[in-house]
Amino acid sequence: MLVAVTPAGPIHGRRVAVTGLGALSCAGVGVNELWGALLRATAPPSKRIGDFDASHLGGAKELRRFDPFTLYALMAADEAWRQSGLHGPLEDAGSIVTTGIGGLQTVLEQYRVLSDRGADRVSPFMVPMMMPNAATAAVSMRFGLGGPCETVTTACAAGTHAIGNGARLVASGRSTVVVVGGAEAVLVPIAEAGFRNMTALSNNEFSRPFDVNRNGFVMGEGAGILVLEEWEHAHARGATILAEVIGAASTADAHHITAPDPTGRGAIRCMELALADADVAPSEVSHINAHGTSTPLNDLAEAIAVRHVFGTNPPPVTSIKGHLGHSLAAAGALEGVASVKTLLEQVIPPTAGTVDVDPEIGLDVVTTKARALEVDVVLSNSFGFGGHNGSVVFRRYRA
Repeated sequence: MLVAVTPAGPIHGRRVAVTGLGALSCAGVGVNELWGALLRATAPPSKRIGDFDASHLGGAKELRRFDPFTLYALMAADEAWRQSGLHGPLEDAGSIVTTGIGGLQTVLEQYRVLSDRGADRVSPFMVPMMMPNAATAAVSMRFGLGGPCETVTTACAAGTHAIGNGARLVASGRSTVVVVGGAEAVLVPIAEAGFRNMTALSNNEFSRPFDVNRNGFVMGEGAGILVLEEWEHAHARGATILAEVIGAASTADAHHITAPDPTGRGAIRCMELALADADVAPSEVSHINAHGTSTPLNDLAEAIAVRHVFGTNPPPVTSIKGHLGHSLAAAGALEGVASVKTLLEQVIPPTAGTVDVDPEIGLDVVTTKARALEVDVVLSNSFGFGGHNGSVVFRRYRA
């Protein structure tokens, strides 16, 4: 069960069930498309989200008032909510849907309007469309969630932080249900130029997490959503429980605005705190869904941290960024979805693009093909710019 670590020891809270999953990614619409793509050894050729039908979310006029990142979040949330079988309004239910950058496409579009047509022509919807909290607000309104409605903007760790923060709301008794996740839609020239000029992007547009030839990440976009629910509430209404969130943690490197602490100090503390929160020993972790961005410094720092925590026999590791690219705040949320699917299917996806694991990494990186394995506990990691670290621990549900 989820616990809060205090100087006096763990204080047990209410158990946290996962009862819904939703995804929108370059693999297509829905969790099934995502999972099918992750099981293949090769990645989708584009990391952009293709055309999709969102007419079930509203009319054309209404949909035009959403920045793409909000629309992505709504698409994934609708799938997760339908799977959960819940019905709103729910006064104590919350939503924590995150983004790293927010409505960047709206900002760029309205800046062009300002430049070409003047200030009077700027849309009155610009501000509510560009706000980082627009997605979580839209989710709360769509399903009638009257509890906490919050946004975490902790760069690439935000999706994982959303899961951890939402789980704490449920465990503490503040909310019975929380819809959590992240969404991002920043595949635009200015964002790509900014990342490229800081030498973060791959120079050949190829993601190779933990590979000896890795040279940067490939940008992606998408959304991942999970419905978290108090365990007894889910049981009482006959919900299908997909997995359990049993621990989470958040730390800071306090080191550099973009580079990780090369010793892995912050990541080590984050993983150790998450495992302590879950009351799980490192030897009980079956699999790690890694941050694995494909950058030389980040992958090495993460590997150093994992080896420190797990010793000479760490569990199998995979990075789904090899398939999906790096979707910033959506990444941790999509990785949370993939972690739950790994527990359900008892299969670890391969790390697409990775052929020769860097000897300095020293981890059992799953490559080439999916690996069938008995998986009981998954640790999912996210480590973002600014030194934001997030880890969340999922456990397999056994009836």
